[in-house]
Amino acid sequence: MNLRSITLAATLCCTGFAHAAAIPEFVPDVDDSRSPCTDFNAWANTRWIQANPIPADKSRWGSLDELAEKSLTAQHAIVENARKNADRAKPGSIDQKIGWIYRAAMDEAAIERAGYEPIRKDLASIDALTTRADIVTWLQQAHARAEGRAFGFGVGADYKNAKRQIAFARQGGLGLPGPEYYSKDEYAKLRAAYVAHIAKLFELTGTPADDAQPRANLVMAMETQLAAASFLRVELRKPENQYHFVTVEQANKLTPHWDWGQFFKVMEVDAGIQAAGGFSLSQPKFFAALDTMLAQAPVAQWQAYFAFHAIDSASPALSKAFRDENFAFYGKTINGTPEQEVLWKRALGAVNGSMGQALGQLYVKEHFTPDAKVRAQQLVDNVRNALRARIENLDWMSPETKTKAVAKWQTFLPKIGYPDTWRDWSGLTVTPSSHYANLRAARAFNQRYNLAKIGQATDRYEWSMTPQTVNAYYSPSTNTINFPAAILQPPFFYATGDDAINYGGIGAVIGHEAGHGFDDQGSQFDGEGNNANWWTAEDRQRFEERANKLVVQADEYAPLPQFPDKHANGRLTLGENIGDLGGLNMAYDAMVKATAGQPDPKLDGLSRDQRFFMNWAKVWAGAIRPEAQLVRLNTDPHAPAGFRTNAAPSNMPAFAKAYGCKAGDAMVRPEDKRVIIW
Repeated sequence: MNLRSITLAATLCCTGFAHAAAIPEFVPDVDDSRSPCTDFNAWANTRWIQANPIPADKSRWGSLDELAEKSLTAQHAIVENARKNADRAKPGSIDQKIGWIYRAAMDEAAIERAGYEPIRKDLASIDALTTRADIVTWLQQAHARAEGRAFGFGVGADYKNAKRQIAFARQGGLGLPGPEYYSKDEYAKLRAAYVAHIAKLFELTGTPADDAQPRANLVMAMETQLAAASFLRVELRKPENQYHFVTVEQANKLTPHWDWGQFFKVMEVDAGIQAAGGFSLSQPKFFAALDTMLAQAPVAQWQAYFAFHAIDSASPALSKAFRDENFAFYGKTINGTPEQEVLWKRALGAVNGSMGQALGQLYVKEHFTPDAKVRAQQLVDNVRNALRARIENLDWMSPETKTKAVAKWQTFLPKIGYPDTWRDWSGLTVTPSSHYANLRAARAFNQRYNLAKIGQATDRYEWSMTPQTVNAYYSPSTNTINFPAAILQPPFFYATGDDAINYGGIGAVIGHEAGHGFDDQGSQFDGEGNNANWWTAEDRQRFEERANKLVVQADEYAPLPQFPDKHANGRLTLGENIGDLGGLNMAYDAMVKATAGQPDPKLDGLSRDQRFFMNWAKVWAGAIRPEAQLVRLNTDPHAPAGFRTNAAPSNMPAFAKAYGCKAGDAMVRPEDKRVIIW
């Protein structure tokens, strides 16, 4: 679960949910050979992990993945029905378009016959490039087709005026997981495998092996240059490395060989750029390096780079030889996954990538009831109020900063289940017979939809996640917390279930997302979504001191016994860890208030507080392949699941009391190392 992005809403006096005598889905199966006070994750989750091995087509498997699989099964039924009835559906309806996209993606015979024909013209256009001017023109046109190369381009709220949308040009263009993979000695074998992958794709499109290898080396050399000018992911956590507003004239001075005005005309967003007064050239160092490469790199090197990425990005939608090679590198080599997903899951992925919100519109009709939304809103209100109480009672924050923190809290906008207004898909044209053409049409359609926002007002009610996604997120630029319908299910949420289990599950998720508004990144944005300082210098220093203690806790965690020197990155995962710690505390406070005066009978042999923490642990039950975990240590802002299970409870006296843990136990942090932020 991502639980990343960076929310909440209203009365904490409510009585809470009705108690069930037992929760059939909630069956604790603890490992009695271990102690919850020594390693809560191992005690609570070992037996589940042993009974639920990672499927062959997955790089990890846990409670979250199990719930995501349930969502996929529900979606599968919807798209199968759409496929069967598409020809009889109302012309142009989302039912017909979803049915046709899915039907074309399922037509393996047609995809196999096409080979790489869908991109043959693209490769021919790259072969025809002869001058540096040709390179610039081709790159501009590729971005206009929503097939951009070398850098990223999109739209988002202005960091200094969040009420308006502006364009963002960002670093990009790499095929390996991050910039460090191009320089560190420990990734030399992976780099060699990547070069072999590049060469193999060239060979599949007819390049002789003797020519494919040198071309692959050219691609690797170009990406290495881009990587050298790129920020690491941990550096990108700083807002100042994400945003750099410039006018077109200022940008052109930085990149004299790349005319941004001309680029925006090709993209057909020049009027929006003018309305906004400029755009974010988010990483100037990267674009200065890219400009130098446009001026100096040989045309043949750019041709090799463009051609490889055209093939590589298309390969999952091409014939079997291309799909197999794509999976061999990205699935097996990078993540250690033994087998590809079955066809229907890949086809469903195409639907979600093309028309995910439209599929969500069909999903919520069948799988999300109004009652569930009402009960989820009640939890949001209670946890939100717990956050305010915690802010007001902080002993380390001055009244001046508290007033501004509460002001931000008051502007939180919670969104539950699905959008209030659904997107219009009438401009998207798809067919029942051409898989790749459908993907290309959808990419272009969705890019036009997004780029049309440039220069327009920010819509706080828009969703950037589909209802069928098992996840949640906070958006700092809109100050919203967002909980898609698919996460509002067990083990997170039992619509008629026990308070303790619900607060330990979805309640902690709600608190987590609200906590992102006050984590290392979110705390640098105000209630209007602007990147602005609302702290006194002294309070900011106190916050940093507490956050640094949490960094140390994560840095000490080594998730893989076979790689004892590979630790979590406390700085990269700081935002998520602050979200976990604050969120679990908020949820606990909310549960205590919601159940005040009620009896505390043991259910499933557990007291209320024990059930609360047990469901927190159950949410994070899971295992991951070593290859995938190693990549995530470098790239994932979330700490390993075992750390997430243990870290927040180990900082909470309520956990120690619930399980009878004593000073000196591993799950009881010494007072001088215990972290309390929110």
